[in-house]
Amino acid sequence: MSEFKKLTLSQLQSYEADFNARPDAKIIARTVMKNGIKASSEDQNVSQRNHRVFSYEVKTGKVCNQRHSGRCWSFAALNTLRHLFANQYHFKDFELSQNYLFFWDRVERANMFLQNIISTASLPFHDRLVDFYVAFAENDGGQWANAASIIEKYGVVPEYAMPDTYNTKNTDDIATVMKDLMHKDALVLRKMINEQHADQAAVLAAKEKMVSEVYRLAVYAFGMPPKRFDLEFEDDDHKLHRQSDLSPLEFFHQYWQLDLRDYVVLTNAPDHELNQVYSMPQQDSVVGGIPIQFVNVAFDQLQKSVVSQLKAGETVWVGNDVLQQMDRKRGIMDAKLYHQEELLDIDYVMNKKERLETRQACVSHAMTLTGFNEVDGQIDRWKIENSWGEENGEKGYFVMTQKWFEDYTYEAVINKKYLSDELKQLSTQKPVQLTAWDSLQ
Repeated sequence: MSEFKKLTLSQLQSYEADFNARPDAKIIARTVMKNGIKASSEDQNVSQRNHRVFSYEVKTGKVCNQRHSGRCWSFAALNTLRHLFANQYHFKDFELSQNYLFFWDRVERANMFLQNIISTASLPFHDRLVDFYVAFAENDGGQWANAASIIEKYGVVPEYAMPDTYNTKNTDDIATVMKDLMHKDALVLRKMINEQHADQAAVLAAKEKMVSEVYRLAVYAFGMPPKRFDLEFEDDDHKLHRQSDLSPLEFFHQYWQLDLRDYVVLTNAPDHELNQVYSMPQQDSVVGGIPIQFVNVAFDQLQKSVVSQLKAGETVWVGNDVLQQMDRKRGIMDAKLYHQEELLDIDYVMNKKERLETRQACVSHAMTLTGFNEVDGQIDRWKIENSWGEENGEKGYFVMTQKWFEDYTYEAVINKKYLSDELKQLSTQKPVQLTAWDSLQ
């Protein structure tokens, strides 16, 4: 079976005959060529299943917009905080600065990246781990723990204290510069260690200069983060609130009674052993920060925890794969939205485990669950806050079916007080360390 075979003329003729044997093949070809596969295979009953009425929802305000950036993970994290603030202080359209969080994320990631390069300097440059670090340098994407680690260390500020700039709304230019700089710095550090045999002090001094340059770039692109600010807002009852001279950490600790380390990332990854805790330290971004860990559980346990947190009035950070069965403009996520395999008469559909094993699946986006619809004890659809602006979905809110939630949701961040005793105990297990290239990345 190791010998490769050329395609022959007779084989090609048989393929053509097989195509022509399907009576509607030419009609399908014309339809697909004119309209594309998705439009040609869309289920016309999708609107009936995705009616935007929900039996339970946390009341939230206007959505945010990450623009042309990969900051969904930080938007979703800040959304959960601003919803708590909005409910407690009666200001539903309160917004936190995503730019502030992104600034410190860029600096912290550079520091972590360069230290990873130093620690792997003895490995070949194209060792798989080194390749991962180089490819992942200053990536826009992230996990909940990346955002939580920044918030824990640097606090938060209102959006008006450090609003988005062109470069946070459109990250391509600054991301390219920062990534190129990290690649060049990686080569410099490896040369110092492997060829010049520089001592530790010299290597660390070089690393510090490199982080300083990233800090300089971040100030150029995003602005200088405020050290102190005045909190001012008019709530929904038109009452004015003001507190002068707050630091970002003072603001966080005074207005949110939260320990971010109390949150647990539940995952449903059937290609991994269930009831096991996993860690992925290669994607940690803050030295000493909250580690990236996943508690892998059956989906019904994940969903029960989500419902408990929502019913307590707290929205939920979720990691999904929006590359599947989603209509961005209408804001619909439905596992039966497109029947492409029926249209094409080719069976290429895989289950959740198979999609993870083959890397067809990924956590491509983070959003915020805000509600659900329950009929006769069964949930049939969910309300979700996206970060793509008000022009998508219904003023930025999406609806997803229960089936889509089961098939394409991989992570949910739950405060441990909403977990069952069984899951609380499970979350304390020593984690199994995953490889950097694991399917959960």
